[in-house]
Amino acid sequence: MKLQFSNNPLKILEAHSGLSALLVEKSDYDGIWISSLTHAASKGLPDNELVPLKERVDLTEEIRRITTKPIVVDIDTGGDIRHLPYYIQWFNRAGASAVIIEDKKYPKENSLLENGNHQLEDIDIFCEKIRIAKMASQEMSIIARLESLIAKKSMNNALLRANAYREAGTDAILIHSKAEISANEVMEFAQRFKKTPKCNTPLVAIPTTYELPEVHPFSMVIYANQLLRASLKGMENYLEGKAELAEVEDIFKLVGH
Repeated sequence: MKLQFSNNPLKILEAHSGLSALLVEKSDYDGIWISSLTHAASKGLPDNELVPLKERVDLTEEIRRITTKPIVVDIDTGGDIRHLPYYIQWFNRAGASAVIIEDKKYPKENSLLENGNHQLEDIDIFCEKIRIAKMASQEMSIIARLESLIAKKSMNNALLRANAYREAGTDAILIHSKAEISANEVMEFAQRFKKTPKCNTPLVAIPTTYELPEVHPFSMVIYANQLLRASLKGMENYLEGKAELAEVEDIFKLVGH
């Protein structure tokens, strides 16, 4: 299913399994986010590109079988640039509506790590990744994830990169931030980027550590890890003897029998 941006922001919620995707399918969210963090964590592994992207292709196929909604997939740095066209084609055939590639060097560390080592990729190399991905993508959207603010670079660095990625042909730009509570950082970026002459590139936000105002300029908002966090808390509560369990009948109602 092709990703369609409009004046109404798309609300995308994380799913890490067919079961969690079924819940999103029945919700009022507009689509499903397949996250590198929740994919790796569901396997008991760290989010540092240890899990091969081919396994994320398999998860995309699993989720596409049970959803009619757009699927947006986190593909980390995209790996080796020579392998990128193959991955893009595989995600397209698996039913992804869009993939998001972040502009850090391989192997990346999770952006929310308190003392993470976040090395940004060379701008020209990342622009080439965008061009290669676009050539292989067919109708699937290619979204550039901008990590300047995560790497504690300047706002000017973020804008420089954003305009380079726009010229390279990205379909949208995700500006990532782990500012706490306030969305001022991403709002400033959006306001300044939108002033670029002839700029109509959609913007994407992931408000994990901050809250967006009710009125904002983002075309897509991704709630990136909430279902995994909720399920982790539920499992911990069960082990502590204080969880409320779903009935087995609830499972049958959701998945069939």
